[in-house]
Amino acid sequence: MSIDLESIARDRERIRRQYLREEDERPESSARGIHHTALVSSDVRRTIDFYQGLLEFPLTKIFENRDYPGSDHFFFDVGSGNLLAFFTLPGLDLGPYAEVLGGLHHIAISVTSEKWGHLRARLDDAGVEYLLESEVSLYFAGPDGERLELLADPLGSMYGTKVL
Repeated sequence: MSIDLESIARDRERIRRQYLREEDERPESSARGIHHTALVSSDVRRTIDFYQGLLEFPLTKIFENRDYPGSDHFFFDVGSGNLLAFFTLPGLDLGPYAEVLGGLHHIAISVTSEKWGHLRARLDDAGVEYLLESEVSLYFAGPDGERLELLADPLGSMYGTKVL
């Protein structure tokens, strides 16, 4: 399969001209933020050990999922009023995480530069493999294979580019 990069670039520019507005011309968003992003956990304790124990995201709540009796729904505080949530779905044999078209690619979690270095050292100590993408970004897998990124850029910025 051949990819026409020039055509893609021209289309990106057309999209930019048609839809993108300068900050002072953009309407205010109707949303307040992302309440939570929900993933599937195959093991509650392992997930808590990873997210709370290793990454230091406090567990804030756990209760039975209203949509699936016997299923847990639990939440971690990832800062700025945002939550990372997990479901267990016992008996469904969902298999391992897979990156698929239309599915989750990764979750980028903002941390300060100091916390980034601290958490990188904790990942090293725990033997968690990661890809260092730059001096502010690293990618690694969670306990069920979900792809995560720790990003030391400020919220609203990515690799020095203002995105919000």
